[in-house]
Amino acid sequence: QVHLVESGGGLVQAGGSLRLSCEALGRIFKINSMAWYREAPGKGRDMVAEIPSESPAKYGDSVKGRFTISRDFAKNMVYLQMNNLQPEDTGVYYCNTNAYDFSTGSVSYWGQGTQVTVSS
Repeated sequence: QVHLVESGGGLVQAGGSLRLSCEALGRIFKINSMAWYREAPGKGRDMVAEIPSESPAKYGDSVKGRFTISRDFAKNMVYLQMNNLQPEDTGVYYCNTNAYDFSTGSVSYWGQGTQVTVSS
């Protein structure tokens, strides 16, 4: 079982910055990818950024050039640096990982979510 612990959400004015962090804890042999998703009010959950272990990072169109995803492979952590935040970035941000262990195979896990609110 893998547990994801997120931190770093909050309230910020438009044009400001926030940094989200997520640590994967538990029985992990290999992490295939780590990602951030966003659930805006009244909308579904969309991929914001993903960083696979063996290929380049990918970003949603609305955040390209403003957000940067990075990983600390040794600590099983993923970060999301969010710059020039806009009100449309408001939502609950969820950390996701696809992790492999011999007993479970590859499984997708979700964090509990952290609220990001951008005021205009």
